[in-house]
Amino acid sequence: MDIKLATKEDIPGVYKLLMELAEFEQLAHAVVGNEQDIEKWAFGNDKVITVYCGWYEGRMIGYTLHYTTFSTFQCRPGLYIEDIYVQPEYRGKGFGKQLLLHVCKLANDKGYGRVEWQVLRWLKPSIAFYESLGAQPLNDWTQYRLIGEPLEHHANAYSRID
Repeated sequence: MDIKLATKEDIPGVYKLLMELAEFEQLAHAVVGNEQDIEKWAFGNDKVITVYCGWYEGRMIGYTLHYTTFSTFQCRPGLYIEDIYVQPEYRGKGFGKQLLLHVCKLANDKGYGRVEWQVLRWLKPSIAFYESLGAQPLNDWTQYRLIGEPLEHHANAYSRID
């Protein structure tokens, strides 16, 4: 597999794979963005994500989408993998591992302190794979999220104290 930094021309293929991932994770109903949104955040003035595509025999079969985080305890950046996906017919051949290790190399080469991601609790094969690499679950933390109306409500309620 060849792993290459995505170009604008790759975004339709990335979005197609993103939708496959959403279906696989039983979360297609949660997808509200589109190709233009991915392009904006990967290539626009406020670029916040980086996308790499995995190619095999001239076909895009997987991708990673990550962004930079920061650890105040380590006092250095890290990478957060939002998506790592390989099409079902190519799983079990080491392509997912190549994609993950590629992100690890990017982080290590920059002197970053960690690479993190989340996995759905019911994805037992993925959990076993990650743990076989030495990844450890963070069971002491509970993730919280504001999205949609509650996020808008609180954003609109914000007032500056001058």
